[in-house]
Amino acid sequence: MTALQMNAELFRTMSEIADDETLMAKLLKYAKKLAAKKQDDTLLSKEEFFASLDRAEEEYKQGKYTTQLPGESVTDMLKRCGYGI
Repeated sequence: MTALQMNAELFRTMSEIADDETLMAKLLKYAKKLAAKKQDDTLLSKEEFFASLDRAEEEYKQGKYTTQLPGESVTDMLKRCGYGI
């Protein structure tokens, strides 16, 4: 079953209980619980974030940084630095 089909089935099922406030409250509570469990793999932990700042600061002190040239866009600078943009 595709996500689109599941979405349609979910809304059909919800329409059957839409007039029951108690059931809708339970559904909403459960849906919020499910949404909270969804993990974002791009998020860093507090420790990872501060470790990346420490690494960046050390690289800066070692002179390992790039500056944007006059008249250069950020995109052009990133391309010059080897980022595949």
